[in-house]
Amino acid sequence: MTKQLGFLEERKEAGYRPVGIRLLDFEPVEQDLTHEQVREQTARCMECGTPFCHGYGCPLSNAIPECNELVYQGRWSDALELLLATNPFPEFTGRICPAPCETSCVAGLGGEAVTIRQMERAVMDYGYDNGLLGMPPSMRRDELVAVIGSGPAGLAAAEMLNRAGYRVTVYDEAKRPGGILRYGIPNFKLDKQVVDRRIRLMEQEGIAFECGVRVGEDVSYHYLKDRYDAICLCCGSRAPRDMKVPGRENKGIHFAMDFLMQQNRRDDGEEIPPEQEISAAGKHVVVIGGGDTGSDCLGTSLRQGAASVMQLEIMPRPPAERAEDNPWPEWPRTNRESSSHKEGWDRRWCVNTRQVRGKEGQVTGLQCVEVEWVKENGRFQMVEKKGSEFELEADLVLLAMGFVGPGENKLADVLGLTKDARGNIQVNANHQTSVPDLFAAGDMVSGQSLVVRAIADGMETAKGIQRVLEQKAGDVPSSPASP
Repeated sequence: MTKQLGFLEERKEAGYRPVGIRLLDFEPVEQDLTHEQVREQTARCMECGTPFCHGYGCPLSNAIPECNELVYQGRWSDALELLLATNPFPEFTGRICPAPCETSCVAGLGGEAVTIRQMERAVMDYGYDNGLLGMPPSMRRDELVAVIGSGPAGLAAAEMLNRAGYRVTVYDEAKRPGGILRYGIPNFKLDKQVVDRRIRLMEQEGIAFECGVRVGEDVSYHYLKDRYDAICLCCGSRAPRDMKVPGRENKGIHFAMDFLMQQNRRDDGEEIPPEQEISAAGKHVVVIGGGDTGSDCLGTSLRQGAASVMQLEIMPRPPAERAEDNPWPEWPRTNRESSSHKEGWDRRWCVNTRQVRGKEGQVTGLQCVEVEWVKENGRFQMVEKKGSEFELEADLVLLAMGFVGPGENKLADVLGLTKDARGNIQVNANHQTSVPDLFAAGDMVSGQSLVVRAIADGMETAKGIQRVLEQKAGDVPSSPASP
């Protein structure tokens, strides 16, 4: 067992680099605990009879108490093996997951939760540092599988299928693989060297990557169908929610992901044509949307040298503590501040944008109004507050209001895949679409969600593909892997 009464000891976090230093670059802001500090923190695990972190909080069902115990005993290799049994990418979740496991930790019910995310991150880094990763499967099957999209769901599906012995090729239209991990999440939250390290490992394990290929344009469905036994779509949720107000046509208004992707491309050494450049340098920036993407826009704008940044949210400011109707171990609907929010910012809640002001076709400001949420007939309705109108100066407006569905997908549209009311791809229990041998996973099925949930869905889809292929093959024994 872990240390008796260890949960009474103080929680220690790695913390961040000083604000004045980290705003000068796009390097990761979060620091690392030493291995000894991580081991000391695992001693705080209560090894609960009912570990909510495992069965309730974690979409991957990681065996968290057992991993904590192994790390506390210094059995890092065993902890790595156990962690990888449920989570193919602890190096990603250990850096960018909001850690629902920690918000459901029993130690956090009357004190501070165990630093689970840091433990997972440290265990995986130990595996890389000690050469414990990168073994190809011992057996290979004859079936070939194509995965379209190299984001979290696509990588997870490819990883699990490869582990099962299938020959997997991942296609992506981008220049390099990684999807949102590479292009959507800022480098200061997820170092792209971590992504590169994982891609190299997957290639070493036998997975092939074909980038710069637009499936449905450069290669057709029939081309893939003739060459692969199964195809899996993992193209994400790409249609951003727009702002439909007078003046929207002015220049200087961009979707958040276009802004974030461009900066990641710069960090990756790509040159951005001047006519395409989206920069916050010297500008008054307004970010519309209060979620993680809006926070990423805030941190990126500050690093680019914005004159000012204002983040607007249409919903009320969450409470500092859990409300009575939001008990533990539910996800806490409380006011959470990201590392970017701690770097200098302005933020307003309950604000709606009425109109965009512009001059000569360029945005110059926003006309806004405060709102309140009134419950009528059991539902909350937004009501503008009389006399609360105000204006904001804005040279650059970034729309970070979420996504409304997969958006245009040539392959899905040509095949006429069945969709739900929100435009997401419908799948059955095996994650098959309405077209045989074509599967789908991640946000294009479930809608916009967390990276950890996309990973979990990619893993489940891989299981469905495996079931279908084994049934078609009559469960023919695998052939030995090629040397």
